[in-house]
Amino acid sequence: MVKAAILFLIIAIIAGIFGFFGIVSAAVGIAKILFVIFLILFVVSLIFGRRKSY
Repeated sequence: MVKAAILFLIIAIIAGIFGFFGIVSAAVGIAKILFVIFLILFVVSLIFGRRKSY
C-alpha cells in the first residue's frame, strides 16, 4: 500500500511539472487517502502486534 501511495505521489509531481492540474488533484487525493490508511494500519499493528501469545 505504501508503494501505491508513493506511485500516486510521483504521478502528482510529474503531472504538476507538466501542468495537468486535474490529474494532480486526483493523484494527490488518492495519495493522501492511501497514506492515511497506511498510517492507521501501522499504528494498529504497533499496538496489537507486540502482544505475546501465551
